[in-house]
Amino acid sequence: MLVKTYCAAVTALEATTITIEVNLTRGTMFHLSGLADTAVKESYDRIRAAIENNGFKAPTADLTINMSPADIRKEGSSYDLPLAIGILAAYSKVSETLLSQYMMVGELGLDGKIKPVSGVLSIAIRARKEKFKGLIVPKENVREAAVVNQLDVLGMDNLADVIGFLNGCNTCEPTVVDTRKEFYDHQYAFDLDFADVRGQESVKRALEVAAAGGHNVILIGPPGSGKSMMAKRLPSILPPLSLAESLETTQIHSVAGILPSGTSLISQRPFRSPHHTISQVAMTGGTQKAQPGEVSLAHNGVLFWNGIY
Repeated sequence: MLVKTYCAAVTALEATTITIEVNLTRGTMFHLSGLADTAVKESYDRIRAAIENNGFKAPTADLTINMSPADIRKEGSSYDLPLAIGILAAYSKVSETLLSQYMMVGELGLDGKIKPVSGVLSIAIRARKEKFKGLIVPKENVREAAVVNQLDVLGMDNLADVIGFLNGCNTCEPTVVDTRKEFYDHQYAFDLDFADVRGQESVKRALEVAAAGGHNVILIGPPGSGKSMMAKRLPSILPPLSLAESLETTQIHSVAGILPSGTSLISQRPFRSPHHTISQVAMTGGTQKAQPGEVSLAHNGVLFWNGIY
């Protein structure tokens, strides 16, 4: 029996739709194709445990899974949920009716709990572009994905919830986020405010000029003189983010996996302060996964490098 589920692979800031094809025949072997990395290949062990710990029997059959397109590298644990649902659907434990309408992502724990993953905002944008009705994500990622309108975003706690929803045994209301309200409500709630600084008038004047003109600034002084303290407060006097800049910044932090749980949008300009011994790759980004570096994470914000000479 052949079943298809849908997820996405994130490369840089873009997501590509991945079709997971699961075929079940007589036998006992397991085959996985489609340029999957070690984390994806190991997912079958997590999936078997999650299925059995949620009251189902793992299939004893010849299982062939293809992740298409096969020339795109699949990395990470976000494919656990669609793989598990595809296996159960091929085993006739999950209805196929809604599988073509929903994209899904999530890492599975051995108890079936769905754990958060990175890059959900990019995946949600792709799901809407591909005209999927909805997106099933971990509960911790639901507000991040719900920023994308015209898409039913469903946050699930565990594998049993997803199975029940797809089988029509329970309902799940889509999470709705008022993007503009969320954005404007948190735009001026600064933890570190430039107005709190007392004294340092000449330094404050220099930072105000730099902020107004978008200039670089160098702060020189002995340890404890207030360089870092004032630099951390610089975002509070920069012009506020536009909604487009906020979405772009949120997407970068989502891909990097550092977006705080439950956050929908980054409403304030980011501040990044890498250590002076940081490597070139960590600063500029890259590696095989094309992860953002500190320069990218400071996009639309402030990059403060505390150098020691």
